[in-house]
Amino acid sequence: MTQALPGHSAPAVGFEVPLEMLAACHGRVQHQCETLLRLLDHLKSHGADRSAQEAAQAVMRYFDTAARHHHEDEELDLFPALLESMGGSDAVCLRELTESLRGDHRLLERRWASLRERLMQVTEGSAAALEDDDVKGFVQLYEQHIAREEAELLPMAARLLSAVELDRIGLAMRSRRGITALSLHHS
Repeated sequence: MTQALPGHSAPAVGFEVPLEMLAACHGRVQHQCETLLRLLDHLKSHGADRSAQEAAQAVMRYFDTAARHHHEDEELDLFPALLESMGGSDAVCLRELTESLRGDHRLLERRWASLRERLMQVTEGSAAALEDDDVKGFVQLYEQHIAREEAELLPMAARLLSAVELDRIGLAMRSRRGITALSLHHS
């Protein structure tokens, strides 16, 4: 049995398979983005009622913690491991990819900071706080970013990284989340 991310009910993917865990996180990001889009419609028809406030709080919790950890997993562990795996090879393409994805992370973080302020207003009862363009722009940027990571980054990592390096990345991911013991039951 693998351990799921704390506080998430998505199918369990453990830290012993870090690339699969990063991909599973993409699914959770997409789910939160869908919640944001539904929240836009909900606010228009129901205002900032209790359901809207709870949805805004849940999205904020996710992007304040799990999404931030996901970016750190990539930038602090996966990207350096990939670059190191290239050794003496020409890693220009890989450097361009990781720098571009880092740039996406910074842009997503700036967009999130602005969107978070508006979501905080929703949690306080303001239905007018959330703008269609802000939400849709954030969601579109994340969709493009995830598509690139899944088409380029994760397949490249699967080809280039050794089992030892993947284990090291998985341990770093666990540590980042404050998980000190991995619960595995062998059948």
